[in-house]
Amino acid sequence: MNLLRQFFAEMPIIAILRGLTPEEAPAALHALTEAGIRIVEVPLNSPRAFESLRIFVERSGTDVLIGAGTVLSPEEAAQVAEIGARLMVAPNMDPSVIATARGLGLATLPGVATPSEAVAALKAGADGLKMFPGEMLKPNVLKAWRAVLPSDTLLVPVGGVTAEVMADYWNAGAAAFGIGSALYQPGLASHELKRRAGDLVDRFRGLVRSP
Repeated sequence: MNLLRQFFAEMPIIAILRGLTPEEAPAALHALTEAGIRIVEVPLNSPRAFESLRIFVERSGTDVLIGAGTVLSPEEAAQVAEIGARLMVAPNMDPSVIATARGLGLATLPGVATPSEAVAALKAGADGLKMFPGEMLKPNVLKAWRAVLPSDTLLVPVGGVTAEVMADYWNAGAAAFGIGSALYQPGLASHELKRRAGDLVDRFRGLVRSP
């Protein structure tokens, strides 16, 4: 099974920890997993991001999917794989990055903003599509893409996604949500991160239980 599909089936929330430092990483990982989140992304433009990724990989089991975001080159994708992370996320659609990541066994979630980019990313072998920026790609856009892309395409809105809009995206056909600033800001205390993560998990579970 597609690794993304496997983890999305359990809890389709990607926690994006932009600005996280390695010193904060252990407590942040514990807070998120205690709250029920199983997909964690460290953008590479965070301070000493590869150190944080290494800590996450060393402290998590196979039931947590650790990924790097803002992966912009094949060389960065190779570093991510070498550390042992299993997910490559990018803000853009670069076929060479997708190919390198796939060749090294990483799940791939490149960023797309148009149907043309979406189709090109799928042809390049992307496992899912990061709809970015979400502020521009509203639920009605996602619904329109659903009508023209393969029915099993994993569409993941990222950017401006909050608990308040999750239902609209889900009803339009989102497979998961990438949540950054609504969940984490640099320096956030781990107990507050756990509270916010728990609220998001509860909101999603309530959403899927709704008639």
